[in-house]
Amino acid sequence: MFRTKSVEQSIRDTDEPDSKLRKDLTARDLTIFGVAVVIGAGIFTLTARTAGTVAGPSVSLAFVFAAIACGLTALCYAEFASTVPVAGSAYTFAYATFGEVIAWIIGWDLILEFALAVSVVAKGWSQYLGEVLGGVVNPVASIGSLHFDWGAVVIIAIVGVLLATGTKLSSRVSAVAVAVKLAVIALVLVVGATYFKASNLTPYIPPAQPSQQAGGVHQSLFSFLTGSGGTSFGWYGLLAAASLVFFAFVGFDVVATTAEETRNPQRDVPRGIFGSLAIVTVLYVAVSLVLTGMVPYTELASGNATLATAFAIHGVTWAKNIISIGALAGLSTVVMVMFLGQTRVLFAMARDGLLPRGLAHTGKHGTPVRLTVIVGVVCALLAGFVDFGTLEEMVNIGTLVAFVLVSLGVPILRRTRPDLKRGFRVPLVPVVPILAALACLWLMLNLSIETWLRFVIWMAAGIVIYFAYSRRHSVLGRAHATAARSIPAAESIPAAEPDPVG
Repeated sequence: MFRTKSVEQSIRDTDEPDSKLRKDLTARDLTIFGVAVVIGAGIFTLTARTAGTVAGPSVSLAFVFAAIACGLTALCYAEFASTVPVAGSAYTFAYATFGEVIAWIIGWDLILEFALAVSVVAKGWSQYLGEVLGGVVNPVASIGSLHFDWGAVVIIAIVGVLLATGTKLSSRVSAVAVAVKLAVIALVLVVGATYFKASNLTPYIPPAQPSQQAGGVHQSLFSFLTGSGGTSFGWYGLLAAASLVFFAFVGFDVVATTAEETRNPQRDVPRGIFGSLAIVTVLYVAVSLVLTGMVPYTELASGNATLATAFAIHGVTWAKNIISIGALAGLSTVVMVMFLGQTRVLFAMARDGLLPRGLAHTGKHGTPVRLTVIVGVVCALLAGFVDFGTLEEMVNIGTLVAFVLVSLGVPILRRTRPDLKRGFRVPLVPVVPILAALACLWLMLNLSIETWLRFVIWMAAGIVIYFAYSRRHSVLGRAHATAARSIPAAESIPAAEPDPVG
């Protein structure tokens, strides 16, 4: 179960003709992907809701806390991706350090993360589509008691076609969408600043308040362990907010999944990761400060509050409409890059035999078309028919588990394979990786008990599948079994008899 796949073998597998990805991406493309996936749900939907119901004006500080955890982890991702430039991200890194069963668990974990992220963000896209259409057309159709979100299905279908056509084309479309949403964010900062009142930021950390929604299994695990009970706002609210807005940063690790499709991964992947993370952190903090300075946080208490809500309160309807258009562009790219990450993780697992090998087949465009279709259908069904509610927190816990293992994997691979060429090296090992892992564990403690219970159930299902299918079909496992059988066979060959004639 703990057999590891060598880095050399992982790199050799990238040359298999039937499952070869095209190397088209540059550092600029990776930075665009990173900004494309990270700037979206966090600014356009999550910021206002978290400020109004969990943290108040201190949501800007929550973004800083989440960014620190991501920054420490990004260092570890950069070293791994520049050392093992293979699709699969944390799954591939775990296979090289912790062994097959841990790699499977991380892969199963990433499947959950990306599938839910694609579906949740697609539903957010559909919500903004309804606003852009001015209520004339409702993107959610009701058939009796059944609700079908056709808007979410449409964006998933469009993105699926683009990804199947080619990763370079997807990058070009993302570049256009990123330019649109950055322009909209600039508008938000300029126009929003004219309505800014410093008094709205006081108190910066509002007094803690009992919250029925944060009681029982809905309270954070940390609140339960410390006996603080379910509260919103205050320091507990700020810490819980950091774990929630972490969702806004989810996706920078997707840059690492494209390492196999990058022309110079040792140089370009670290640049793409750090460049995108620096840009989005500055924008998140700036937007959250302007937003909470525009209106009192209590006016954002609605569970449906968005960035546009603050402008609507001031009667700036034209800005509200432009923000909705920018949100459509922004969330489109989030869906696209999360979709890309999902297919690449599944691709790596299928190539290793932990999923059916036929799924790793690449078409004439050098993309895994079969997997793209399957992921598109599954995510469309989820987004079209499922009301997620608090399920979006599952994305956070899945990502954080992967971050913890990637962080701990850096000092392990340094010790086991000091000879490997590393395009980027984490400073102060093992201090930085340990701090990264502790920061992520801290954020996990501030997720709800309900999220933890669901995560344990999902992981248990993954373990069952591993022993029922993946362990027996593993390419590495079969290679080890073949090698083991050949050794005794060779030893059992009798010595040649002397030639009587000779």
